[in-house]
Amino acid sequence: MDQKGTLSTLMRKTLMALTGLFLCFFLVIHLLGNLQLLLPAEQAKESFNSYSQLLSGNIFIKVISYVLYASIVIHCLDALLITLKNKRVAGKYLHDQRRISSKWYSRNMGILGTLILIFLVFHFKDFWYQYKFGGLPVDEYGHKDLYTIVVGVYRDWWYVLFYVLAMFALGFHLLHGFFSAARSLGVYHPRYVRWIRVFGTWYSYIITFGFAIIPIYIYLTQHT
Repeated sequence: MDQKGTLSTLMRKTLMALTGLFLCFFLVIHLLGNLQLLLPAEQAKESFNSYSQLLSGNIFIKVISYVLYASIVIHCLDALLITLKNKRVAGKYLHDQRRISSKWYSRNMGILGTLILIFLVFHFKDFWYQYKFGGLPVDEYGHKDLYTIVVGVYRDWWYVLFYVLAMFALGFHLLHGFFSAARSLGVYHPRYVRWIRVFGTWYSYIITFGFAIIPIYIYLTQHT
């Protein structure tokens, strides 16, 4: 690989690391907001709809949302370009030892990323699109009733199963992606490796199970 190609790859990896870490930060905020769905039904409805209304009317949040959309697109495109380039390079070598030295989820980031992307399409269609462009009813406080839409979707067992599987795909994606981002940004120093691993592992577990428990809880408590 020539110097120009090496520099291009490093820039892509750095950009993917930065967008990935921003998405990691967003997941924390998104999870904290969604945990309101675990409150008793009436309280959850009022709290979640008020929270959604607050976010939709905040100019700062709108700016962040545009950064979020751009980060998702850039992250996906960079991942695709890097994956294709790695496959071309790997094809030049007869003896690839990655199956021995790396975790299975590290070797299948493309598959995991594709599953997450498919989930995002459904997620945006069912919630984001409905909130922005759908004819949602309003609750007694005059807020768009997104809570009822969420509960209605999570009453279907197949969607709950799909959601949970997607969250585990996300969890494995995060396990590799967090460490990969740290290396790309040059902060994976031997002195801090242990702490980065502990933090990254716990972060991945909390995000995975935190999101996964929400549709399961709604299905078990509000399924009719």
